[in-house]
Amino acid sequence: MIMTHYMELLAVNQPWNLILFMAIPIILAETLAITELYLLFTRHFEGVVHSINRWSGITVGIYFIGIIVYIITHAVIPITQAGEWRTVIDIIAVGTYLIAGLPLIWIAAQECGLVNKTLDQMEKLKVHTICVALFLVFGHIAMISGMLDPAILGYQAPHSMENNHDMHANHPAQHKE
Repeated sequence: MIMTHYMELLAVNQPWNLILFMAIPIILAETLAITELYLLFTRHFEGVVHSINRWSGITVGIYFIGIIVYIITHAVIPITQAGEWRTVIDIIAVGTYLIAGLPLIWIAAQECGLVNKTLDQMEKLKVHTICVALFLVFGHIAMISGMLDPAILGYQAPHSMENNHDMHANHPAQHKE
């Protein structure tokens, strides 16, 4: 099976890429989502849970700024310039992963007082909830499309020199007696 660049990013440099690009942002986002539910049901906007919610919102937003910058500069631009996208599946996987970070960045900006300054606590909670929902939708689209095999839309991996060499090494016409 051929991998999307999204899946390849997670698979190489084990376990570090998986930790940096999946575990850390997902743990932070899930912490944000769980504490968000607590705040929606209790309306307790003070205390430990609110502090954890605020901290995880700011942290995951700032973290995703780094992820987005890294992936755009080290993957999107080079892959685009080389024309190496592995069908639209690959573009959707990488693109929706990047898009998924934008609502989390908005939450961080809101928590830092950079946006939505005039909203009351309930209106800010609504924005938080919508942003978490958008992250979940785009994040899951990224994961699902990232797990697809680009070959289902016709992508064929280029043959490497090593594969060609191995293939020819066992070919009877290549052996000289």
